Amino acid sequence: MTKLLWAKCKESVLSVFPIVVIVALLNFTVAPMPLYSMFLFLFSALGLTLGITLFNLGVDISLMPIGEYIGSALVKSKNLLLIVSLTFIIGVIISIAEPDLLVLAGQINGIPDSVIILTVSIGVGIALVGAFLRILFQIPLSRILTGCYLSAFALSGFTGKSFLSIAYESGAVTTGPIMVPFIMALGLGLAAVRGDKTTEEDSFGLISFCLIGPILAMLILGLFFQPSGGSALSIPHLPSLTHVFRLYLANIPEYIKQVAIALSPMFLLFIVFQLSVLHLRRKKLLKILIGTIYTFLGLVLFLTSANVGFMPAGYQLGSLLVEYAPLWVLVLVGTIAGYFVVAAEPAVFVLKEQVEEITEGAIPARTMGIGLSIGVAVSVGLSMLRIITGISLLYLVIPGYTLALILALFVPHLFTSIAFDSGAVASGPLAATFLLPFAIGACETMGGNIFTDAFGIVALVAMTPVLTIQCFGLIYRIKTKKAEK
Repeated sequence: MTKLLWAKCKESVLSVFPIVVIVALLNFTVAPMPLYSMFLFLFSALGLTLGITLFNLGVDISLMPIGEYIGSALVKSKNLLLIVSLTFIIGVIISIAEPDLLVLAGQINGIPDSVIILTVSIGVGIALVGAFLRILFQIPLSRILTGCYLSAFALSGFTGKSFLSIAYESGAVTTGPIMVPFIMALGLGLAAVRGDKTTEEDSFGLISFCLIGPILAMLILGLFFQPSGGSALSIPHLPSLTHVFRLYLANIPEYIKQVAIALSPMFLLFIVFQLSVLHLRRKKLLKILIGTIYTFLGLVLFLTSANVGFMPAGYQLGSLLVEYAPLWVLVLVGTIAGYFVVAAEPAVFVLKEQVEEITEGAIPARTMGIGLSIGVAVSVGLSMLRIITGISLLYLVIPGYTLALILALFVPHLFTSIAFDSGAVASGPLAATFLLPFAIGACETMGGNIFTDAFGIVALVAMTPVLTIQCFGLIYRIKTKKAEK
């Protein structure tokens, strides 16, 4: 346990540290923040690191085993209607607990948080059912994704302009640190329902459904709702050091309540399965209970640190850069932040190793990592240009995903599955908690519309890895053809 805890701590530090360095450098150069605001940011960075550590540890020893146990139990029932119904319910429940979704919903004025969270969760539930049925009936992933994205592009013509970016953002933030490992674990169990050997492609592609599902659901919601006003973020007034700690203590009870409500449906479902089907031994139950406590504490720390200190700092930094520095500095800082955020993302290390392994070294992990980092850096830089110029998100999203779907016709199927899953890997916790507030702060200071110009940054962060890996897939295919000749 100690070794695993240390590994998770190292991953968390690598994720948060680059942002701390960037903020500190800007604070002492072109964008000086008030003293106690900077202290709050550093204190929150420490809390965020500890929160991510405990949360990821809890996911490994609690949520992932729960996903595997439930997936296996569903398959053993051999009742297709029951499997489909419970898969939908699981998709809804797991989304409600997703921390990045809770963060996104809290940043949108004019629409109740509960409406956004429920809509996204229903989208995930339907998407997860679709993913299971695809595995069962062996339908090519690229064919379904093409239909889904063409539907999203069509709906975009009817959804309100202020809602478009929020809709595309929702898919990227939903596929976060709770959903990805849980759904992957659940999918391993569900894939066994065919009774034959599970293909590598079935191991990937599940998350891509859970990314497009919320987008479609939110585009439909946008036919009936529109956001209003400006940012929901508030910058705390901190006249002294004691106010920093008071701010934390005042907010912790609210996030304890939020996390308890978010996690309880998932664990109640597990209890039902335990009493009716699983009957796990006491030792395994104790391990899951300990993991649940880690998950709960980590999520409380994560949400408190993100909302109280990390997000306001991102907002302030974006605002100060627009106020005190030339606009090209905003683009440069965004590009640099994008590069280092994905370079330090722990899940990216796993993805790089997977691609190197399946290509037998033809695509080295180092080359893959540089490609992903450059791709995300470009996407964040483009997001800053969107804030300056007001370019619609659709001018980037539609050509980007269209190209990715065209490439799917030429690259190996496994690359397409990994590529569309990779968006969830790159758009980690820091995208929603720092990059989005950073964009909102810059946009509001310039007098722009945050819902059309600032939102969408996480969606672009999720899109560029898809294109990057598809391009690597094309390179791999060309290399393979040459080797065969």
